[in-house]
Formats: sequence, C-alpha cells, structure tokens
Amino acid sequence: MHLMPNDFAQLPLPDAAPATLALQALGQTPQANRWRTEAMRSHATPRLIFFARGQGRITVAGLTSGYGPNNLIFIPARTMYGFEIGAAVFGQILTLPAAMAAEWPDTPVHLRLRDVAGQKELLALIEGLERELQSSRPHSRRAAHYHAGLLSVFFARQIALQSIDPALARQQTSAAKLVAAYTGLIERDFRSDHGVADYAAELGVTPTHLTRCCRQTCGQSALGLLADRRHFEACTMLRDTKTPVQDIASQTGFQSAAYFSRAFQARAGVSPTTFRRAGPQVRQR
Repeated sequence: MHLMPNDFAQLPLPDAAPATLALQALGQTPQANRWRTEAMRSHATPRLIFFARGQGRITVAGLTSGYGPNNLIFIPARTMYGFEIGAAVFGQILTLPAAMAAEWPDTPVHLRLRDVAGQKELLALIEGLERELQSSRPHSRRAAHYHAGLLSVFFARQIALQSIDPALARQQTSAAKLVAAYTGLIERDFRSDHGVADYAAELGVTPTHLTRCCRQTCGQSALGLLADRRHFEACTMLRDTKTPVQDIASQTGFQSAAYFSRAFQARAGVSPTTFRRAGPQVRQR
C-alpha cells in the first residue's frame, strides 16, 4: 500500500526552535543567495507566501505550478517547497507560529486572487500586520497576532469563493499523491543515508516508477528532489552555523566528508569551505 501525505501525521519529526510571527520581503535576491528560495526545504511551522508582482514557478510537495501577481500560497509545516524568484518578482512571506497552525489548512493551498476587492482587502490586512510588527507601541505583538488571525479568516473565505483551480485537480492524481508522500519521507529521513530505492520500497513502488512520477509532477528525478533537499540543508548549515564540514556531511546523509565535498562542489560550483566564507552568517530559518 502506498503511503499518502496524511499518513505522516503520526511519524516522529525532529524538534526545531519555535518560530515567532514574522513578515519578510521577497524580491531582489542576490544571485549568490538564490539557494535560499529555489532549493527544496521545509520549516517546522507554516508559511504564507504572497506574490504581489512578477511570475515564476513554485514546487510544493513535489508538484510544480506557475504563480503570478496577487497569488497567495499556503505551505503547511514540514512540507517541502522551493520557488523561482526573478528580477521582476516582489512579495512577502509570513512565518506563522505553531500555536496558530490550527487556524490554517492542513494541506497546501494556492489561491489566485482575481477580484479587485479581494486584492485590496488582502493588502490592507498585510499592511496592518506589518505596521504592528514594526511598531514599538504597547501590545503591538498582540495586535499583530490578531491581524494574522484576520488574515486566516480572509484566506478561508477566499477558499470558499474560489472555483476549482487546475492545480487542485492535479494534486489529486495518483502521481501527485505518490510524490507528495515521497517528499514527506524525504523530509523525515533526509539526514539518513537512505537512497531512492529505500524510499521507493517504503512507498511500495519501484525506483523507476517513482522517478517517472516525479518527472511528471515537477520535472525532476526522485534523486534530484532528494539531493536538492540535502543541498539546502548543507547550505544553511554552512552559512548559518559553525558546524564542522565533516559533521554537516554526516547530518545531511553523506557517508564521508570527501563524498559530500565532491557532491557539493558539483552542484554549487565551489567547495563547502569556500561557500561558507562567501557569505554573512545570517540566520533565516
């Protein structure tokens, strides 16, 4: 029997530091830091992405779709995602604390806001949230949480108003469900040395079938998705921590530091040590 996304609700997941409510701008990302958005990654708490302008592609749980202006995309906790962000793209990403997760959907949702009134309402909600997050007035954090709550109500109302989106229908295909389950397993076990064959066996399919489905839903191979997730974690640890390279290798599923260094350089174009020296130590987890 194939494992499906909901089967992961009872699986043990690694602990992570609790996230606080935060709003960050998207856009004008330096080329050297594109890995922070484009590589597959996930978070311990949900994210809400708002693309105000520009267009590109986003992959969520192994399913790739296009995005454009006035798109809202909800990413549940522990869901792998990555997206292109070109020069014309601008938006914001909202980090939601775990305590607020119950107010949002259990699965990824991509909304395309075509109604002008809805677009204006969303902008007013985001502006109010941003204003309170930046305020030094008493009880501003409390006010910000209320604004986030109103945003969750807006999101639920928009879901009720939206007609069936083609991307939603694609999520229900057997290939998309299998790949979503695969990305869930990757998220759980990418720190181990499990390979595609191990994941395929757990899902009850052959590696060939799993790769075929991955290419169908997101244009990548099963191995490519796994390597992408490990690469993001390695990049984050190199830039945001002082963990020795050999420990990063073992914590991202590589059996030796030498093999890790070769694989990293083949993908990034520089050695892990050079990559670490190239950027500031800025935590964005």
